Amino acid sequence: MGKKGVYAGVKADFRYGDESVTRLINTIMSDGKKSVAAKIVYEAMDIIDAKVEDADALEVFRKALGNVAPLVEVRSKRVGGATYQIPMEVKPSRREALAFRWIKQFATRRGGRGMAEKLAAELLDAANEQGASVKKRDEVHRMADANKAFAHFRF
Repeated sequence: MGKKGVYAGVKADFRYGDESVTRLINTIMSDGKKSVAAKIVYEAMDIIDAKVEDADALEVFRKALGNVAPLVEVRSKRVGGATYQIPMEVKPSRREALAFRWIKQFATRRGGRGMAEKLAAELLDAANEQGASVKKRDEVHRMADANKAFAHFRF
């Protein structure tokens, strides 16, 4: 058997020096075209910089990420013959991954000219606690709240 390696993680991006931006680029990337994804993300950040005077794009990005990331989610567990939706806390890595996934998903569905504009609009909406990705987070939280009675089945 081989040794298990420790995942080194992602390197900080060259423009902002932030690992979260790199993770967003990796989420946006399709078909291995990282340079295209980076161009989209950086264009979106430039659009955000142009639209928001009082804060820089990285602050808006972090605020959006914090507003979209879910704290709890429901997971299915089979007990006896029934399947219960059990509310569970979300690990920080999964929290960030879900936030990126939702931002990408709802930015893609948006109307607009290019992906950079769509992404910028979704990030701005998320930073202002609006937009579809924030609604998705609220929906997940509502589901967890509705199934609070089954929390004792936690595994």
